[in-house]
Amino acid sequence: MDSKKVVVVGCGRLGSTVASDLSANGHRVIVIDTRESSFDKLAQSYSGYKIVGDAVEYQTLAEADIDDADFLFAATTEDNTNLMVAQVAKKFFNIGTVVARVYDPHREVIYKDFGIKTISPTRLSSDVFQNIVS
Repeated sequence: MDSKKVVVVGCGRLGSTVASDLSANGHRVIVIDTRESSFDKLAQSYSGYKIVGDAVEYQTLAEADIDDADFLFAATTEDNTNLMVAQVAKKFFNIGTVVARVYDPHREVIYKDFGIKTISPTRLSSDVFQNIVS
């Protein structure tokens, strides 16, 4: 397997799971969160980097040395934060694959207009429920 450099913004339930799993699979992971205590959610085997800071700020992303990242996943619980982080990562750092979590499925079109891929837990859950009924 080819090791990739992945930046995960937000270390809540989703971000910590993604970062821990990617790290366990041999990828180089950098996780950014505004609260140091959020890193407690990472698996004990997590071997990546942890940066305390606001990823909306250019300086925090620069400190994370994301210039050569293959992927950035914006996984905070705030749609606006995820959109801003994703835009900065794509526009200023030229990260090829940027994916943002979006809670409000109506906002997905805004992300797509900026060329940002999205994952909507609301949409995914609705699709699963629809499939169960079908």
